[in-house]
Amino acid sequence: MPTVFDKYKKEVVPKLMEEFKYSSPMEVPKLTKITINIGVGDATQNAKALEKTVEELTLITGRKPYLTRAKKSISNFKLRQGMPIGCKVTLRRDAMYEFFDRLVNIAIPRIRDFRGVNTDSFDGRGNYNLGLTEQLIFPEIEIDKVEKIRGMNITFSTTAQSDEESKKLLSELGMPFRKSA
Repeated sequence: MPTVFDKYKKEVVPKLMEEFKYSSPMEVPKLTKITINIGVGDATQNAKALEKTVEELTLITGRKPYLTRAKKSISNFKLRQGMPIGCKVTLRRDAMYEFFDRLVNIAIPRIRDFRGVNTDSFDGRGNYNLGLTEQLIFPEIEIDKVEKIRGMNITFSTTAQSDEESKKLLSELGMPFRKSA
């Protein structure tokens, strides 16, 4: 079993039960899934760019991403409805906890001038969005083979009812939130 899940069961659940006065351990919020999305804007002109991005996302997550397609046509961008324009992976259970562990302990500390992740990216329903500007922070990516630096959006879905509960859950699991001044 992943170490993050063990930490959740042994340390986080009792701490959150005490802080939020839950009557049962089943009420304690938990991480349900992590979704990683990469948009490839130049996929309309360069099909190889999308293939390379899919390959990199597979290396990072250990899962094969599925292609996201354009919902509508936009002539200014030479985009037709149904064209592949990105890729996406949804991680659950063990794969999710393993990715979270690698993200928090290996990838995020490699960000230059890092002062903590933004605390304003909660959606009001207990989910958190994290935008990364480059895929190079993951050790699986070889810098020499990267054709173009791409950002990604990582969404953490939780069972928390509020942003406060979700923030406490993620910070207890190890998410390095920015300290408010």
